[in-house]
Amino acid sequence: MTTAAARAPNSILPILSVNFVGTLGFSIVVPFMVFLVAKWGGNAIIYGLLSSTYSAFQLVGAPILGRWSDTFGRRRILLLSQLGTLLSWAVFLVAFMLPTDPLVDVNSALLGQFTITLPLIVLFFARAADGLTGGNVSVANAYLADITDDEHRTENFGRMAIATNLGFIIGPALAGLLGATVLGELLPVVAAFAISAVAALLIAFGLRESRPKTVPEKHAISNACKVFGQETKECYKLEGSDKITTAGIFALPQMKALMAINFLVMAGFSFFYIAFPTHAALGLSWTVTQTGIYFAVLSLVMALVQGPVLARLAGVCPQRILVTGGSLILAAGFGLLYWDNLALIYAGAVAIAVGNGLMWPTFMAVLSVRAGERYQGAVQGFASSSGAAASIVGLIGGGLLYNWMGAGTFIFSAGIIGIVALVTMSIGSAEAGENAASS
Repeated sequence: MTTAAARAPNSILPILSVNFVGTLGFSIVVPFMVFLVAKWGGNAIIYGLLSSTYSAFQLVGAPILGRWSDTFGRRRILLLSQLGTLLSWAVFLVAFMLPTDPLVDVNSALLGQFTITLPLIVLFFARAADGLTGGNVSVANAYLADITDDEHRTENFGRMAIATNLGFIIGPALAGLLGATVLGELLPVVAAFAISAVAALLIAFGLRESRPKTVPEKHAISNACKVFGQETKECYKLEGSDKITTAGIFALPQMKALMAINFLVMAGFSFFYIAFPTHAALGLSWTVTQTGIYFAVLSLVMALVQGPVLARLAGVCPQRILVTGGSLILAAGFGLLYWDNLALIYAGAVAIAVGNGLMWPTFMAVLSVRAGERYQGAVQGFASSSGAAASIVGLIGGGLLYNWMGAGTFIFSAGIIGIVALVTMSIGSAEAGENAASS
């Protein structure tokens, strides 16, 4: 049988492979980066600054790459972005070859105690280079929008979400396994370099060129990327996306509350993203392997919740209940991380995955409908930029807070998400606002 439906899965296999490999390369860095920072003289604040460096440079580079992909084609910009990632891993590897002699020693009440070393400086350059060219996943999403017809659009974007989530499941687990060898943190970096090289080859020889086209709606992919504050910029055109000012966006029905939720969730997760790996390495004395397994479990549960569980609940539970209830579960999950107990810490991971898996995709659906077709692009773009700014604030603030409060940072994150739960009580469902948003 040679129907379009039968051919559709094969036609998108190359871009699914690129997305999976690209996400795998990024997620492999999550479990071991804090160990390298500590090894080369840094502390929680330096780790937060390092992580925010990627987001800050991506905030500059991703919109440029998006515009270039409209002009020069998706495949070329995907390749350029991936080559930038490959270069960043090469610079990363150079850091292992440099002496770790102290250049500057810092000991202050505000910033804590840390040492600036040459490998640490090179590490900052590597993350900046990766962030500046960090449009891999967003341009891949745009490529999929170009080559997918309306009949298979939702189905194919679902496949893209699965490919992304698989990358976030396998990456941390792989980092944990490789980090347990005698080569320590070096082997995961070598693996990330090799994975990026494979992704570049897939783009160069496995993709045909694509040009942008307008699509009728925004497809908010329910994957782990935004949870980790990465790859949030979109670069495909939306039908009817008239220009609107920031004041005009906030004048849309309930948009102030929705944007507040977007900012707070991204900030709360960014505090966790910095504080937990630091806590695992310094507070719990976990190894790279233990940290990798933890993040792999979290990502696996999140993928299960965002898939079959949410699909079943979405048909029977009002959206307000899913967003509010998910926020409360998420807040409880962050709170459980405060206790120095392995069972509670893993229970926290499950609660974080379940809460976010229920809340975030549902929230994105409400936001999309409240924006309406006319201002979809402007609202989604503003939400992405706001989320990136929240990530930077959370990544830097998380390092500072952990330096001052230790595990108390997780209670702070739980409080932020608790505020989200209160705000969500004021928003209606997407269905209830559909007419108002499109009028």
